[in-house]
Amino acid sequence: MKRIFIIISVCTALLAACAPAAEKSALQAVRLPMGYIPNVQFAPFYVAAEKGYFNEEGIAIDFDYKFETDGVTLVGAGELPFAMVSGEQVPLARAQGLPVVYAMAWWHGYPVAVAALEESGIRTVEDLKGKKVGIPILAGASYIGFRALLNTAGIDPEEVNLDVIGYNQVEALVGGQVDAVVVYANNEPVQLAARGYKVNVIRVVDFVNLASNGLLTNERTLAENPELVRGMIRAILHGVEDAIADPDETYRICRGYIEGLAEDDPIQKQVLAETRAFWKSDRPGWSELAAWQNMEATLRSMGLLSGELDITRAFTNDFLPE
Repeated sequence: MKRIFIIISVCTALLAACAPAAEKSALQAVRLPMGYIPNVQFAPFYVAAEKGYFNEEGIAIDFDYKFETDGVTLVGAGELPFAMVSGEQVPLARAQGLPVVYAMAWWHGYPVAVAALEESGIRTVEDLKGKKVGIPILAGASYIGFRALLNTAGIDPEEVNLDVIGYNQVEALVGGQVDAVVVYANNEPVQLAARGYKVNVIRVVDFVNLASNGLLTNERTLAENPELVRGMIRAILHGVEDAIADPDETYRICRGYIEGLAEDDPIQKQVLAETRAFWKSDRPGWSELAAWQNMEATLRSMGLLSGELDITRAFTNDFLPE
């Protein structure tokens, strides 16, 4: 009798030990290309991971920060189910035949802006005529946003002296290398203010509504695994909600995911505050048709799109929480 009891006890212990492993293996592994290095701008994802929101949806999340990872291509080829992308990437990819679909808006407002020192007198888009403007590269969100800004004022790009300076905007501006710089509204202006500079910021979002950063998936995943898409979106939006509601807790959580982030870094805390403003929306996750139509028009004006493109197939709101 004693031997039977021992055997039962051992088996019970083994089953208990195996339970967490079995439970963990039941989660679907999802590698998510982020498109940038670990940063406070990804706070909602860190909150969702830390609080178990991804796990609750059956997802074992793996944030992929490798620059060489082309999330759009991998998702378009069906090798990955998701990637975080900027809005302009979606119509460009679909025009190349990639069956990608934007499933959730994360940022509500295009974050690109032009910054100039107050003493420059540059306060409007029109003031950029004849000026030397520094830009990281002639591609990507910065370039798209800058061209969209010029379009709103009817300015020919040839009327502006655009200088490729790399990701060196702050130093280039304060060093007098350029008159203004193309930046992210939530980042470089904060750094400049922290150094004591008074800056004028011309934000794209104040002039034109463009499809911004969000969650990319593909037609196959939407058709064959819709619950994975819904679960992914629920987890992210839950993280967004919490990140907006409690910035102090959010910053503490970020420290566990961003190596070297100080306990009290006023610049990064302000970057987080400025970024939170772009997440706020009366309809979290929702894509507006007008924003996609404006993006398509901008890309066509730049000669980056030609031929037929049904922009309504580039995005969906069907998988958002009701």
